Amino acid sequence: MLADFPFLESLLTGLISGFLVSIPVGPINVTIIHEGVERGFRWAFFIGAGSVLMEAIYCAIGFAGFSELFTSDIARAVLQLASFALMSYLGCKYLFAKEVKTSSRSADRIEDRLHPHTAFMTGFVRTLGNPGVLLLWVALSATFLSHEWVDPNWTSKSLCIAGVAAGGLAWFTLLSYVVSVGQRHLSDKAMLNMTRGAGGMLLMAAVALGYKLALLLAVTLKSVGLPKS
Repeated sequence: MLADFPFLESLLTGLISGFLVSIPVGPINVTIIHEGVERGFRWAFFIGAGSVLMEAIYCAIGFAGFSELFTSDIARAVLQLASFALMSYLGCKYLFAKEVKTSSRSADRIEDRLHPHTAFMTGFVRTLGNPGVLLLWVALSATFLSHEWVDPNWTSKSLCIAGVAAGGLAWFTLLSYVVSVGQRHLSDKAMLNMTRGAGGMLLMAAVALGYKLALLLAVTLKSVGLPKS
């Protein structure tokens, strides 16, 4: 049904993915949790806003990069298989996580050099220094294009990027509000449960992708026809 409204589909794709990708607890969420208690909602919110801007930039880089080269049916099928593997890996990684990652060496090095003095720049720099975020959005942008959730034009891509920003900001705003109003740090167990919950949602997404891939494979085999013995 959403296929009849391609721009809406692009926006929702970005919105859902931006929200889900932001939930697993990492350096940004940990910073928001601690700073929200110490400095209040506004400071925590701007940390999230800075992170969201950098993630949107990474997503734009993904769309502007090699993802546009995958236009053949074979390449699209390979990417769909890769997206299924990626979602399965991330889902299992977060679902079975045993600890919360609170820092990144590369982010710490960049932060030591740039010395951000505002909440916004703290979130921006910490995401800038995490190359895994860039790799994730490059992979996801290619996934969106291969599944035709986002059309290969910049109107559709821009709507998806806007959705990514809105989804991520929605999560960070919610988290900032909860920790600042409650005035208490979330326990390690609570943060770990958040991560595992996100892992479960990613695994459900992987199942949906796998089902779609299986249907595509069945249709392809039927159209080609099996060789007679």
